Amino acid sequence: MTTTPHAAPGPWNITDIPDQRGRTAVVTGGNSGIGLATVRALAGAGAHVVLAVRNPESGEAAAADVDGSVEVRRVDLADLASVRAFAAAWRGTLHTLVNNAGVMGTPESRTKDGFETQFGTNHLGHFALTNLLLPHITDRVVTVSSEAHRKPGTPRIRFDNLGLTGEYRPRAAYSQSKLANLLFTLELQRRLAAAHSPVRALAAHPGWAATNLQRRRGSALSRAAMRIVAQDSRAGALPTLYAATQDLPGASYAGPDGRGEIRGRPTLVGRSAAASDPVAARRLWAVSEELTGVTFPEPAPPAPPAPPAPPAGA
Repeated sequence: MTTTPHAAPGPWNITDIPDQRGRTAVVTGGNSGIGLATVRALAGAGAHVVLAVRNPESGEAAAADVDGSVEVRRVDLADLASVRAFAAAWRGTLHTLVNNAGVMGTPESRTKDGFETQFGTNHLGHFALTNLLLPHITDRVVTVSSEAHRKPGTPRIRFDNLGLTGEYRPRAAYSQSKLANLLFTLELQRRLAAAHSPVRALAAHPGWAATNLQRRRGSALSRAAMRIVAQDSRAGALPTLYAATQDLPGASYAGPDGRGEIRGRPTLVGRSAAASDPVAARRLWAVSEELTGVTFPEPAPPAPPAPPAPPAGA
């Protein structure tokens, strides 16, 4: 069972990105794949873009080939101390946070804080980063999920065994982390709305994009199929850019409009019933706060009213 997709008004492309001058964006994993394509597009439209990357040397090499205003800052999403340091160093307004970085199909392992690597990096790292940066964010948070949130089988959050200890399978762990991304977006939007915040939380998926993340996994046959069927990184970034720059409802999920959402132009798409469950979203949030020690920030108090203008001639 899935929610009903909403149609987008006609094909959309990078040229439809509105002027981003005067805006600042952070893109995690902005040194390669759809992350780098997202950086290029936002910087090309005038934004100042921060590549938040684990390896600054790789980030600097990528940034050197981007036209526009960019900088590189280090963050390791598999290390909560690194996430806290990145957020603590932030100054000024942040208009858009794009939670793009991720790992996929890794052998069983743990983050520095002891979490299963895919869940810890893809979900918990971004959960902590978002909440720590939220006091600075003025427009939106876009989190990159995947159609893998639907499979294999009927994925759900294994609250009884988040690390899948004793039953670890790389694909199942990845699916759980991508389902978590969507539940995180759902609950974040609920909390933002309850706090009367203008910030919106949205999610996106790239379809089947030929990135390094995909090339490192699968059989020779599946890699050959990818070369024929998959989109390139520039096309794979379109749903993220659509979610990051268009006037869309909070909790929207963007993806390609083609058959099976493998490729195509961005539109709003459906998600699994498990990804639409508000009870599971709240439970995941509570567990994530407990695991990371990071909570949803109290909304900033409203600005005091401006003093009345002095009478004429005073």
